[in-house]
Amino acid sequence: MKKLMIGNEAVAQGLYEGGIGFISSYPGTPSTEITEFLAKRDELHSEWAPNEKVALEAAFGASLAGVRSACAMKHVGLNVAADPLYTMSYTGVNAGLVICVADDPAMHSSQNEQDSRHHAIASKVPMLEPSDSAESLAFAKAAFALSEEYDTPVILRMCTRVSHSQSIVNTGGREDIPRIPYEKKPSKYIMMPGYAKLRHPVVEDRMARLAGYAENCPFNRVEWGCTDIGIITSGTSYQYVKEVFGDTVSVLKIGMPNPLPKKLITDFAAKVDKLCVIEELDPVIEDHCRKLGLDPVGKEKFSILGEFSQKTIAKAFGISPKETVSADTAAPARPPVMCSGCPHRGMFYTLVKNKITVLGDIGCYTLGAAAPLNALDSTLCMGASVSGIHGFLLGSEEVMSGKTVAVIGDSTFIHSGVTGLINIAYNGSPATVIILDNSITGMTGHQQNPTTGFNIKGDPAGKVDLEALCRSVGIRRVRVVDPYDLSACEQAVKEELAAPEPSVIISRRPCVLLKYVKTKPPVSVDPDKCRSCKKCMKLGCPSIAMKDGKAHIDATLCVGCGVCQQLCAFGAISGEE
Repeated sequence: MKKLMIGNEAVAQGLYEGGIGFISSYPGTPSTEITEFLAKRDELHSEWAPNEKVALEAAFGASLAGVRSACAMKHVGLNVAADPLYTMSYTGVNAGLVICVADDPAMHSSQNEQDSRHHAIASKVPMLEPSDSAESLAFAKAAFALSEEYDTPVILRMCTRVSHSQSIVNTGGREDIPRIPYEKKPSKYIMMPGYAKLRHPVVEDRMARLAGYAENCPFNRVEWGCTDIGIITSGTSYQYVKEVFGDTVSVLKIGMPNPLPKKLITDFAAKVDKLCVIEELDPVIEDHCRKLGLDPVGKEKFSILGEFSQKTIAKAFGISPKETVSADTAAPARPPVMCSGCPHRGMFYTLVKNKITVLGDIGCYTLGAAAPLNALDSTLCMGASVSGIHGFLLGSEEVMSGKTVAVIGDSTFIHSGVTGLINIAYNGSPATVIILDNSITGMTGHQQNPTTGFNIKGDPAGKVDLEALCRSVGIRRVRVVDPYDLSACEQAVKEELAAPEPSVIISRRPCVLLKYVKTKPPVSVDPDKCRSCKKCMKLGCPSIAMKDGKAHIDATLCVGCGVCQQLCAFGAISGEE
């Protein structure tokens, strides 16, 4: 059956048709939908894991038990899962195991640009890279067979444009894959040094066999056109090349970027007058070509930064890009901002007001770094705020003690903040950690997590008690505040920063966008009382603006949280109780 699908749905469909029985993931844009689509299928087990390392290890366990398994993550998530990945390359698999990783060139929702092909190369694991939804389905399905044939996990590399663009796919039926019996094999699955030394030659032999397979595999193909120019490309870059050149140039499309073929590339290069390599981010294919003695045009023409486009390719070749339909006027810029009524705003305002240094973390609260709050001093990676504040305070105790906090979301705290808090308790720094508990994983689109009490299907599940957890790791001072109550927030921050021992403040209020959250009627401004002091504007609330020299609140956006009311010294802002 033909169907229009985004790439992530197509991956889910391919895994489903391929007989997947287990998927464990941590949500991360642009990979999240893969797992969400599979969660709709009752024939298999789907789950959100606390982090990507746990997800991959769980998927490996299911593979070991004989069930075709997968996990999905964004590119930085693969860093977290790298520990099991690199050793899993040695152990191999029992049933097929597919690792779906979605890169984010141009950093639409990420803290770095990272080329996941390097992980595949370094871990010596095969990687497939589709260019559209149809290939996303086909490659995901084929990855299971490839995994089992070569006894290896297989990485499926997506990117933002392929994950979230739509194209036609042909869906099929689900394969009935019997469970592969588990056999005890200590020398294969126990990676202590004696056994690991025996497995390394197996890995090298496997990669050599895969390199031979890459020469004629269905994932790499040549599309002949004019031989004046030959372009080697992959992923979404292939689509841009075809949009610009159509069938007028010869193209070697690489769908298996690790291991890369040798003979296929050299034979292609020998038949074209000018060889070009067009690939987003790092020159992986280009460097491979140079090792083969070729001299392609590559990164001297095409940037190592950001996404490409049809215009990028056309400009590099001095071609006028095809006309595209656009609006008559440019759309106004819409920078990301915390929502009206966001529960994080009150706590951030309190921290800014008291001139507190704030070590931030990954989540929608990272938007606290934007003007006018400008609340954050650093953001590195998941959990780094909690780990980092310990070293920060010990490195500058005389200057910053009592003036610095770490902020981290509830889901991120579970992901990788707990271990940092254990380190604080164990090694004794007077750190204050603020857990911004909005009762959901917010930035990736409201996924459940171990603190919410519900699983991926919305069914009741085990719920982590954050207060009890913090106390159990050795934190004696733990308190909960409502971030809509500015005076309570300020009191809590001042008291905990003054304490000579570690402390945790849980700033707890559900995300205002959750369906069960009942908002209040919007507040309004009495222009006769407004003194135009603009203090309310310091919140950065999108509901508040200046109109005719007076503060004005957009009733279509305001959720009546009342935080701005607490700031107005003149009683100009009022609302229904």
